[in-house]
Amino acid sequence: MDDEFEEFVAARSAQLYRSAYLLTTSPHAAEDLVQSALAKAYASWWRVSGAGDPVAYVHGVLIKTFLSERRRRSSSELPVAEPTDRATRDADPADRVALLAALAELAPVDRAVVVLRFWEDRSVAQTAADLDLSEAAVKNRSLRALRSLRTLLTDTTPHPNGSAR
Repeated sequence: MDDEFEEFVAARSAQLYRSAYLLTTSPHAAEDLVQSALAKAYASWWRVSGAGDPVAYVHGVLIKTFLSERRRRSSSELPVAEPTDRATRDADPADRVALLAALAELAPVDRAVVVLRFWEDRSVAQTAADLDLSEAAVKNRSLRALRSLRTLLTDTTPHPNGSAR
């Protein structure tokens, strides 16, 4: 059992971290979230490994852990500016920073919908199942969240002359 779990962690931890980072917008919070989700998965690994798709099961645990932590009052910590310690391969790092800042402005459930639908490329049905929402709610939240992101990104995108729009 331990060997099987170790193989799973080795194969999937990078993907889980990327999802967690997009949800939390903080490298340290993402690491904590992945660790919490993997601890929960390990505690019931017999159930996870018996599931039809263990990867989807653990992603569901990750999302539910994120949303649960956001609902608690103790999660009122505010992130502070910190230097990134990971190299990026983006063409324009400013775009990535702007996108992450805009994602951080969304409500946690809206952020989860955007990450699952557009970053993880999941269907409306999969996203609805992962978040315990109806498909209509996922479509509605996607629409609202994308509108908000467009507004936030348009307001912060600099013009060629150096001023913000």
